Amino acid sequence: MIFENRVAAARQLAAALSEYRNQHPLVLAIPRGAVPMAKVIADELNGELDVVLVHKVGAPGNPEFAIGAVDESGWVYLADYAHETGASEQYIKNEASTQLAAIRRRRAQYTPIRQPIDPAGRVVIVTDDGLATGSTMLAALHALRARNPSELICAVPVAPPDTLEKVRSNADRVVCLSTPINFQAVAQFYMEFPQVTDEEVIATLSATSG
Repeated sequence: MIFENRVAAARQLAAALSEYRNQHPLVLAIPRGAVPMAKVIADELNGELDVVLVHKVGAPGNPEFAIGAVDESGWVYLADYAHETGASEQYIKNEASTQLAAIRRRRAQYTPIRQPIDPAGRVVIVTDDGLATGSTMLAALHALRARNPSELICAVPVAPPDTLEKVRSNADRVVCLSTPINFQAVAQFYMEFPQVTDEEVIATLSATSG
């Protein structure tokens, strides 16, 4: 399945999640790419929009390849192959610390005048534009589970089957529109896949918060 763009994918996800329309779900985006998607889903479901901040921990010499992720509390998820990439315990500690500092800067930038919306007791839908290793989604789900949502849902347009299996045990429900076996990168499943800027994220969140 190839999606025209993020908005088109988000509309399909919203349709798959239509049963939550009257439950005022909290729709949380993993920035930056998922923010315009979460806006569509929140609007379609009469929900509320916010972001969940997690950063991937990249492999030594290949920072784009995730070997894990860190959440806002400082908790670190590590993939089972992390040490096979040459990542030492000290490297992981240093990289996680660097990414946590970046998360805190991003939180101050994105929501400077309010606290993150409390997910306790809420139906929470966490979305991204796709999963590759799943590291950031797993860290996001871990962070949110600790805050006691009534239901925790992972909703993504595309993910490889093995990644999806890892995610299933960390969410109450997983909604994924496509699970291709030949998966190289999320971008290959979109006709249009432009970068989403910090300015776009800030504008979307500011408009949502009124």
